[in-house]
Amino acid sequence: MEESKLKAARLLEQMSAHLATDAGKEIAKKVGFVYQLNISPKKMGVDEEIFVVDLKKGAVSTGKYEGNPDATFTFTDDDFLAIASGKLNPQMAFIRGKLKIKGSISAAQKFTPDIFPKPSKL
Repeated sequence: MEESKLKAARLLEQMSAHLATDAGKEIAKKVGFVYQLNISPKKMGVDEEIFVVDLKKGAVSTGKYEGNPDATFTFTDDDFLAIASGKLNPQMAFIRGKLKIKGSISAAQKFTPDIFPKPSKL
């Protein structure tokens, strides 16, 4: 992955390594969706970086997904980390306007902190 200023990029690098493990492969098999993450440093939609978490193939990459992802999420770096670490409930983030979702709601509901590796120091 190319160099990023986002804290989320470090977590997604850890996730990439995690998906190569047996536990990660189990998560990919259980979820089986492709997520595109549009993450902005401070303000949603401004200077966003795009990542793809492909839980069909068990891979994380940068740049737009070729084709249609099952769900696309837009949020700020801090809100993404709060959701990934379980500090912010994804439904509450959506209701408060901290998270935008496009695509399948059933796929979006499987995007939970459980799919992320337990963070070591970020």
